[in-house]
Amino acid sequence: MNTGQALYAPPVAGVPSPTAPPVFDNVPGYEGTVIGGGGFLPPPAPLYPSPPPETEPSQPDWSIPSITEDTAREAFRKYVDSKCCYSSGPVDDGVITSMEAFNTYRYRLETFTEFRSTEWANKPYDGQPVNAYTQQPPGPWDIQVQPPTMFKDNTEDVQVPYTSSVKGCHTCFATGKCQCSECTGSGHKACWVCSGSGVRAGDESCTRCNGTGRESCSECHGQGTIECETCKGKKQLLVYINLKVEWKNNVEDFAVQQTGGFDSANLGSVTGKKLFEDTKYMVYPVLGFPDPNVSQASERLVREHQSKFSQTSRIHQQRQTIELIPITKVSYKWKGGSHLYFVYGNEFKVSADDYPATCCCILM
Repeated sequence: MNTGQALYAPPVAGVPSPTAPPVFDNVPGYEGTVIGGGGFLPPPAPLYPSPPPETEPSQPDWSIPSITEDTAREAFRKYVDSKCCYSSGPVDDGVITSMEAFNTYRYRLETFTEFRSTEWANKPYDGQPVNAYTQQPPGPWDIQVQPPTMFKDNTEDVQVPYTSSVKGCHTCFATGKCQCSECTGSGHKACWVCSGSGVRAGDESCTRCNGTGRESCSECHGQGTIECETCKGKKQLLVYINLKVEWKNNVEDFAVQQTGGFDSANLGSVTGKKLFEDTKYMVYPVLGFPDPNVSQASERLVREHQSKFSQTSRIHQQRQTIELIPITKVSYKWKGGSHLYFVYGNEFKVSADDYPATCCCILM
């Protein structure tokens, strides 16, 4: 018997055994990679050599952006207007006593990676060409897949060439039909009008079911079977190795904690003044930044990313940026009390945890 021929020619009609789609572990180049539905595929050698150390470009402007009292007050007003339970008294009558700006640097490292895995897949057989063993399939990393825009997550499934074969559907025993779950295969259900008794109030015969207590199942139209969801009634499946390609932008931030008491967790929702950007296949840590915390974070994260992701994925590109997030601490007095709020980010967002004029709203 020619087993190779049987893998790429449609089988003789018959009823197969009720097993899952066949898992062949002898496809050339894929031995051991698809057993259990998901094989780990180590990436090939890097596409490009690692870059040499570099000196940073000329020093940019590290000055702290300042805001005016009018800007601070207008941001405060918009914040209060967005709160249904906040009175505008502190905005209208509060007196600003001081404004203090803080250097808050955010370092961000992005590593754009490609991860590949394989698994056996199937779909209804509709006459597609089958070609398992006609020639050796290309290796998982030899298959050309167009990457998406850099630093954008995406996923793509690719049918590996020369791995497809035809098998009888394992779900319906190659019949194209499965038992209807609505009526458990009987083709009938209890009449919903008489609840299966055959009579209505007053011992009258039920006109809906003619006194039988049963009616035809609407799901299967009285047949007791429905079209198989797996093969869509085709009886056969095209079985093949599926290559799953996942592109992911792995992002990590580090914020220098010079915020004057402001909760730095809020910084994730705002942008800042971009001081530095570097995009390469593999970036080198930032050198000579005025705040040594930023340089130390850059060195640590670059080392961790290149070590962690190069073991499981192909690194396509890295990008590192440094932003100066403007944070202004505004102190003001209202009704004899001292209070404060923060204005932060290019968006002039406001944080005011101790707002002194709140009330309780009752929603009806």
